[in-house]
Amino acid sequence: MSRSPNWAELPALVITNLFQYLNYHDRLQASSVCCHWRSAIFQPRFFKDIHFDVARENNRKNSFFLQSLAHIVNEARISFDSCNLYDVELTTEILYKLSKSSCLVSLILRPKYATLVTPGRFYSEEEWNYIYKLFVEPIKTLLSRQSPPLKVLDLGCSEILALHATDFLNSCPRPQFLQQLDFASVKQDPSHYALSMIEPNLFEKCNALQHISLDYDILCDDFLQTLQLLPLRRLVVHVHGVDEDHPGISEAAWASFSVTNPHVELHLTLVCAYEAVDILHSHILRPSMPLSHLKVLFCDRINFDALEYLSRFYKETLKSMIWVDSMRIQEYRNIMELVVRTGQDPLVMMAWRCKKLEEIVIHGYVLDPHNLVGISRLRGKELKVLEVSRIDLSMPSVMMAPFIEEISTQLGQKWAPLDPKTLPAALGFYPVSDDVRDQYILRYIRNGVMP
Repeated sequence: MSRSPNWAELPALVITNLFQYLNYHDRLQASSVCCHWRSAIFQPRFFKDIHFDVARENNRKNSFFLQSLAHIVNEARISFDSCNLYDVELTTEILYKLSKSSCLVSLILRPKYATLVTPGRFYSEEEWNYIYKLFVEPIKTLLSRQSPPLKVLDLGCSEILALHATDFLNSCPRPQFLQQLDFASVKQDPSHYALSMIEPNLFEKCNALQHISLDYDILCDDFLQTLQLLPLRRLVVHVHGVDEDHPGISEAAWASFSVTNPHVELHLTLVCAYEAVDILHSHILRPSMPLSHLKVLFCDRINFDALEYLSRFYKETLKSMIWVDSMRIQEYRNIMELVVRTGQDPLVMMAWRCKKLEEIVIHGYVLDPHNLVGISRLRGKELKVLEVSRIDLSMPSVMMAPFIEEISTQLGQKWAPLDPKTLPAALGFYPVSDDVRDQYILRYIRNGVMP
């Protein structure tokens, strides 16, 4: 009498081959058959990445991940409450464990806030030593490995970690394998902060680097000249303040950069840049910039000249224009008044001239529905996103319906302005804390950052 097969005794190689035919969910289900089957699933081919969501309620899950997966995954992302000291120290434990991995090639940090809480005062020696021990050392250990070399390092816009960018680059023995570096930050106090210093020559050997984000403070003509020698596909620049001693970046430097890197996209983001927004068109924007994405976030005013500048000089490159403020901003809140004064709407001109424009987002300012119809007709279905929250408040809602219907028809999708009552708290009429605003900023910046 033949004995029925014992599925628990199948060779591990057979089980592995079976797992390869299953999708992720079915593979997990199959691995629950028995301990033998479960052990066969913990292989690099089945787990490419891992996400640690650091919180007390996830301690058991994260402990399991550390024990079973941390040593086999290629990519790790860590999300944590950076204002909670307990969560910060849990994150450190994960970092030290990952620093010993022989497979990890990508590390992405996702702090919940721009601030990273420490026992000491901000910018104090105590804070500096604390951050160095808890974050800088394990990241340097990870970077200093010979094999496999780290390819992606994203500091999650952390201001204090970005100050250690030089330490990170100096600890990397094989910079020629780096593909993505995110050193740009969001400042705790945009009007008063320590300046990062990175020598351009540290990037000279990064000949595989395709994506880099940096703060505007460290850029100059010489720095840009070094970057233009790299195979960049995306350059992300964050502007906060513009120091009076900052040399700026010349038109000649941008022209040379654009010619050498014809396929690079420049993402320029102003973050709470209350003074820099006024000189955006005169001191920061240059005609030869390969500007594809502009984000202006919570700068408390709109720069009409800068909007006009976009349509004049970035006809072949501009893809996205986002200008976001809260509803409570009073200064220049009505774009229609500016249009009447100058005789033309820069958003309409942008839609007409910029051939690649596919996203327009405006919050905190009143827009004319007639001009929104014009924008939708000019761009049609090529405009993937048209997001606004304030339309001419003097017009009765019954008269607004034809405009909404026409815009929907032109865009080829159902469209309506966002309801002010359901907007995120950071965009509302009432003052909110810096933490709420920064959470919104970080989510917006991180959207679409990965190449």
